[in-house]
Amino acid sequence: MAASSPAPRPITGRFVLITTIAFFAVVIGVNMVMMRLAITTLPGTEVDSAYSASLAYQREIAAARQQNERGWQVQAHVDRRPDGAAAVLLEVRDHAGAPLTGMNILARLERPIDRRADRPIEVSEAGAGSYRGRVDGVAPGQWDLVIEGDADGRRMFLSRNRVLLN
Repeated sequence: MAASSPAPRPITGRFVLITTIAFFAVVIGVNMVMMRLAITTLPGTEVDSAYSASLAYQREIAAARQQNERGWQVQAHVDRRPDGAAAVLLEVRDHAGAPLTGMNILARLERPIDRRADRPIEVSEAGAGSYRGRVDGVAPGQWDLVIEGDADGRRMFLSRNRVLLN
């Protein structure tokens, strides 16, 4: 005589209810964890108000035309050292090649993907038309080097260049 197997348990309403609640609890829990991770790692917006940015657009176009008419030549060189410090050397010349002195140069390294990693660079004049700066805590990878040159309280030069620092 063959051994008989025990009878399977019947599916009851209680079992279906517990299974359904457990399934949705897992789905909602995973969604909440993913939402929390997405919100805490959001780097922020590029522009706080698109309307304000659009109003300033015409002024930026006019400033770019004036910058092109001046014909200034700015050469930038950035080196990242193994300790994470980056050194910036800028050579600023006018349209005739004469060095520009007495400029207030503002520079910063911006991460294209995370605004929180941006690093301002302290730049000072090192000689006739030569400006130097240094910043610590620069991770390797792609950065945007933003250079602004002010004279007499007006922005006279703006440059944004993608650089790869190893």
